[in-house]
Amino acid sequence: MSPQKKSEAGTQALVGRDEELLKLRACIRAGRNVLLEGAVGVGKTHLALSATRELKRPVFRVDGDSRYSEQKLSGWFDPPSVIKKGFSEETFVAGPLVQAMREGGVLFINELNRLPEGVQNILLPAIDEGVVVVPRLGEVRARPGFLVIATQNPKEFVATSHLSEAILDRFELVVIDYQSQAEEQEIVLARLEGTSAGKNAGRLARVAVGLARATRAHPRIRRGASVRAAISLAELAAVFLADGAEFGQAFLQAALMALPTRIEIERDVESDASHQQEVAALLRELVQETLDRDAGAGGPDSRKKT
Repeated sequence: MSPQKKSEAGTQALVGRDEELLKLRACIRAGRNVLLEGAVGVGKTHLALSATRELKRPVFRVDGDSRYSEQKLSGWFDPPSVIKKGFSEETFVAGPLVQAMREGGVLFINELNRLPEGVQNILLPAIDEGVVVVPRLGEVRARPGFLVIATQNPKEFVATSHLSEAILDRFELVVIDYQSQAEEQEIVLARLEGTSAGKNAGRLARVAVGLARATRAHPRIRRGASVRAAISLAELAAVFLADGAEFGQAFLQAALMALPTRIEIERDVESDASHQQEVAALLRELVQETLDRDAGAGGPDSRKKT
């Protein structure tokens, strides 16, 4: 029996994304394979799994990795079992592609453009003809309902590769961008429910989202922070506040922990230590600007320097 587990959609409600969800549902109803493209942290996976949950079909997930093999996608024979019983259906361990085909389910590939080209190419006959030929096993045909939904980060992101024209020609494209400020605040607020944030939840969500959005527009930052970073900011700051820190200091501490790994700035120095100092200085400026902007917009006084 295959160890591959079916993927389950998260229980957190989808906020917004009405237009993108409409497009995704249309592709699914038409039986078309879908490629969702967007920056890290914009919710591509959450959107895809929210849509597939409505289908009531099994979903099999693959996470893109340059080390992922063709055999792992389609399946393999268990060596000890083969020695005893030979090559047969009984000794074959189905991979996620074969499982999805046999069950008429959805193959969900997270970050398709991180998979090696050889692995990508296995998808072509499965998508085109609903057939995959497994050596020593034979032909596997897809049941009705088989579908591929994949995501990819934009080409400029590190560790991604270009998808071939042959692969791209088999997918419909749905582009996912950052959500509105109000929707991002709603997402962060939902994550703060039941935490130590308490009465500070609204302010934490507002300032965290404001800071994340500020990183996207800063001229020195090549890759800004997503709403995922805003969630981390708010959750960490809530803990520091609960421990007695002043709001500005709590927020600065959270920013210096949550953002360095989630943004990318233009390097002006060679050494890593100096670069880290540069990032920290830039974040201090952005935190203070965000707190001042929040105070100026009518929020609680946060003009005290951090």
